[in-house]
Formats: sequence, structure tokens, C-alpha cells
Amino acid sequence: MIDFSTQYLGLKLKGPIVVSSTPLSESLDNVRRMEDAGASAIVLTSLFEEQLAMESKALDEDLSRGTESFAESLGYLPEMDDYRMTQEVYLDHLRRSKEAVAIPILASLNGATTGGWLRYAKDIEQAGADAIELNTYALATDRAQTSADLEGQLLALVSAVATAVHVPVAVKLSPSFTSIPNLVGRLEEAGARSVVLFNRFYQPDFDIETQEVRPTLHFSTPSELLPRLHWAAILYGQVKIDLAISGGVHSAEDVLKAIMAGADVAMMASALHIHGIEHIGRVLADLQYWLEKREYGSLQETRGCLSRRSVPDTWPFDRGNYIKTLSSYSLRQTVGAF
Repeated sequence: MIDFSTQYLGLKLKGPIVVSSTPLSESLDNVRRMEDAGASAIVLTSLFEEQLAMESKALDEDLSRGTESFAESLGYLPEMDDYRMTQEVYLDHLRRSKEAVAIPILASLNGATTGGWLRYAKDIEQAGADAIELNTYALATDRAQTSADLEGQLLALVSAVATAVHVPVAVKLSPSFTSIPNLVGRLEEAGARSVVLFNRFYQPDFDIETQEVRPTLHFSTPSELLPRLHWAAILYGQVKIDLAISGGVHSAEDVLKAIMAGADVAMMASALHIHGIEHIGRVLADLQYWLEKREYGSLQETRGCLSRRSVPDTWPFDRGNYIKTLSSYSLRQTVGAF
């Protein structure tokens, strides 16, 4: 029997598949099914500070103010009726999830102000969360805001939360930072125990008929895995902080790629919406078959084998990859033309 066990956030997990933050986890029955299917931990759906800041009606009025002249501003946040989790409901669901399953339960917090992050992080810890994932999503939309400003705000936030609570803190990063290795090293110094690569960049779509800007949400595809593999492979060995890959993990092959790049765990959400929660079990079965066929004793034997520090030639991770990829494509196009 293949040993799938791994360590993540100081927690001993039975396997590499962690359920990422998804509305599926709002159902206690689904939480049990996730454990039964083979999930080693579950990140509950995010608790948004904005939804707790004021009553639903008041916030709806606030969001709608001024939309007579700027109609596109309506689409950036969902109607408050779509937010099913109040603070009390969220904390109660967290407690009940902890009682229902034996695997670790992680809370996901999406905050807007340092005070809000700290207040709710403490409440989440007291409710029994095994760890807290800070779901960060910051965009520079003001030309006066520099990359240093954004990084400084993030580091201050992580330091404040990590100091305020005793449970491990993970940071779900955006891929848009300029120097990810430098930032991850500083996040480690600030007290983060893990980084999750990456938060998906939700972009609005344009309706040219109504001339409205509308929010869009699409399930991830395996093609989204590539930049996550790239950065995990670069970070592996440079930092001591744990690494998780989230976004584009759909199959046993995707899980293997994540671990071989250097990740401790692979997180799955979209695949569960597409194929059902029991898909976790099928992926684990395929993973076991692959490892047994090649006579591995454990999944950990493969970890980091395709990281930047492990391969004999680092060009696939550096500028050489850019040059060689474009050159080889041009050559194929030329040959095919004759």
C-alpha cells in the first residue's frame, strides 16, 4: 500500500488532496462525503469581512449608491442575498464540521481591514479551526499605489494575524506580484506557515449590447496549473514555508505534477463541482496505480523531483525557456508549411 501521508501547516495529513475553499463545504453532509472520498483536509468557504460589516440591506444600499451614473459598479460584488454565511452561522458550521469529521478543518478569511482580519481570525480560532487561510485579493487600481505599498500592506496584515492567533496561518497569494520568491521569503519571516499558489484572478466581462460590466466565474481547467507548477518549482528549496497548489488540479497527473514541483499538498475545488465529490477517490486510486506501477513506496519520494533545484538544467524555469519555446514553435510552423 502506497504511503500518501504528508505534512502541511504542521498538521499530519493522510493524503495530498485538500479541498480548497468552495460553497460545496457549506453543507455538513458534503463535508462528511469529502472525508469519505479521501480528502485529507478541508478549507471551508470564505468568510468575507464586507458581509459582516453592516446589515445586508444597508450594504446593498451602499453598494448601489451612485450607480445611476456608473452602472458598471453594480457588478463587482454579489447581491447580499447570495452571501449565505453570517458570522454566527459560519462559526457554528465550523464547530459542527470539526465534530463531524476527523480530518483538519481550515477556515478561510477574506478581509478588507487589518482590524477586521484580526477580530474574525480570533473568533475563528476560538471556534476550533485547525488553521486559517488568508484569502488575499488586492489589485492596484490607483496609479499612486506602488507594488511596495501592496506588499507592505500584505506583510503587515500577515504579521498582525500570525501574532494574534496560535493556529498556523496560510496565505493565498495573487500571481501578480513582481518578485514572488522575495515576497514569500518575507511572508515566512512575518509568520506565515504556508503560501497557496494562487488565488484565481476573477475578471469582469463586458456586455457590448447593454454596455454593462458583469462579474464572471468559470471553473478552472488543467491549463491553469502551469504557472502554479512553475513558481512552486522555483520556490522549493529556497524557502522553508509550506507550499500548496490551488487552481487547475483535476486529475492524478495534476496532483503528481504539483508534488513533483515541490508542493506539500494539491488543492481541489472546480473538479469537485464538475465531477462530484467522489472524484477525490478516483484520483487517489489513479495516483496509487501510477506509483505502484513504478515501484514507489510513498508519494513523498517524488516530492520536488522536478523542482528547479533538482533538475540538471534550469533553462525551463528561466529565460532560456522563453527563447527555446518560441524558436521550436517557429520551426514547427515552417516545416509544416512545406
